[in-house]
Amino acid sequence: MGFLNEAELYTAEEYLHSLNADYCFWGGYDNAQRKILCALYNGFNVSDVPVSAVEFTFRKEDRLSHRDFLGTILSLGLERDTVGDILTDAGRAVVFIKSEIRDYVCSQITKVGGTGVKIKDADLENLPVKNHKEEKFITVSSLRIDAIVAALTGLSREKAQKAVFQGLVSVNYSECLSSSFKVSENDVVSIRKHGKFIVKNVIGETRKGRLKLSVQIFK
Repeated sequence: MGFLNEAELYTAEEYLHSLNADYCFWGGYDNAQRKILCALYNGFNVSDVPVSAVEFTFRKEDRLSHRDFLGTILSLGLERDTVGDILTDAGRAVVFIKSEIRDYVCSQITKVGGTGVKIKDADLENLPVKNHKEEKFITVSSLRIDAIVAALTGLSREKAQKAVFQGLVSVNYSECLSSSFKVSENDVVSIRKHGKFIVKNVIGETRKGRLKLSVQIFK
């Protein structure tokens, strides 16, 4: 099995939890977004999971993105699920891949996006900073998804409803087409062209009876 994306992880975790199965997910470092499903057993250690981290270094003035590295690796004929998280920084990037393709990737790639790169095993104690979350407070009339979308994007309620009807909004990685859908605490709301958010909790009401919410924004 390869790396699962966030939607697949969410579905797998719900199913496995219902079975009371012994499992974990590991993507090569804490808080990875793409992870491999692992069955737990006596003596299990995450070092047994076949995930390798390789570091690409290049000139700092060359701006290389997540897309550049992913495109280059997949151009080798590899499947998307063989590649985990890609962490980029000025002059370097760390890519998590299945261990079985490590040697092949390292032997085949000399350039990314037309820029020369050098490859070595990554230092897991010195990883580029992963995208962080920023906290934001919003007030809404209710926990309906259209009210949440309007508050998060600055769109009018009518345009927020239209975005929902057009399939531009998902909750917990599933498309949400009902504008009256009620969002719960810790739900992940994704709005195309506007980003991804976690509705953490309801922290109170205003004097006018509106709900005040704490929201985390993925940056």
